[in-house]
Amino acid sequence: MSEMVDSEEAARRLGVKLPTLYSYVSRGLIQSHPSPEGRLRLFDVADLNKMDRRGRVGRQSNKPSIHIHTSITEVSETGPSYRGKLASSLATSASFEEVAQLLWDTDQPLSWTPLDLPPPPEVSERHLLTWAAMMSGAMAPLASDMRHTSILDMASRLLPTMVDSLPLLGSNVDCELPLDPDRSVYGSLAARLVPRLTTRAVTPEIVRAVNAALVMLADHGLTPSTLAVRVAASSRTNFYNAMLVGLGVSSGPLIHMATERAYELLVLAQERGAEQAMDDSLRLRGVVPGFGRRLYLGVDPRFTALKPEYEKIASADQLAIIDSVLALANDHQLPLPNVDFALGALMFATDMTHTAGATIIAIARTAGRVAHYLEELEESPLRYRPVAL
Repeated sequence: MSEMVDSEEAARRLGVKLPTLYSYVSRGLIQSHPSPEGRLRLFDVADLNKMDRRGRVGRQSNKPSIHIHTSITEVSETGPSYRGKLASSLATSASFEEVAQLLWDTDQPLSWTPLDLPPPPEVSERHLLTWAAMMSGAMAPLASDMRHTSILDMASRLLPTMVDSLPLLGSNVDCELPLDPDRSVYGSLAARLVPRLTTRAVTPEIVRAVNAALVMLADHGLTPSTLAVRVAASSRTNFYNAMLVGLGVSSGPLIHMATERAYELLVLAQERGAEQAMDDSLRLRGVVPGFGRRLYLGVDPRFTALKPEYEKIASADQLAIIDSVLALANDHQLPLPNVDFALGALMFATDMTHTAGATIIAIARTAGRVAHYLEELEESPLRYRPVAL
């Protein structure tokens, strides 16, 4: 039988603090096991030795490692903070455009007007966003202009161009929609996006909810797509091509399907009941979509921020279905709900298309990628050269 040690001894052997050890567990780098009495978590010494050897190989490499210093987003147990401002507070007090400019660290007046592109092809929403970025770059007279002010102008026009490339499902907004009693978001990106996600009538509550989702999802640190954009920026790829890189990396099934599956879970729960829907998901995928998050030990704070938004919109019947899924997950000690579930619940409450969540994420995260692109241009070029071991 393998030798087992407790958390404190495991941390000592690895030369790390307990919070770091727990982060290794949450990221799946090492596995913990319940003690016989169930009160402690134990670690296999053989696993610890393998982990330690991997760490020593990395430390002994004589090649310089890459440290990415950023002042854009800090991810903590309270959720993402954009340049020191908590995203959950910004979600109810600022427009997505204002948050984008905060991420981009600029007070420069920006137009936020879409480019005049030819009629889009009849393809899926995901491909339309890629088409909009590609065509924007192809038609730009100086796409390779890397001056800071030029990139900001390109970015502020790309986002509304992406939104306007999507087909209208409902009526355009023709009334003022207050973000809060003292503000108006008439003509905002959120207000223009809503009738492209649902056939429901555009209301202030739905616009506020979509705006909050865009804000909460604008950046989440060095995700795979964000890192890819920084690598592209390091090679001095032009702005539009770098944004295409980010859209491409984030289009994989492990990323853009998560919200869609959470939405489908709620639809199935409506048709068959929460128990049958969740059991089917466990049988087919081994997990329940919308639950569990590696970066947070507790509940995903982005779920907490968006929960009141969908609760204001959902009907009593819809809210009962959503709550039944949450209660069943809690009763069976499943992982805690994450932002994908919150976004899926918002889609469910507003009768959005099944791809609406992926669309919201793609547009929101583009704002964060712009910030990382700009920041990377301040670094020495071609600095990303990992060492193969």
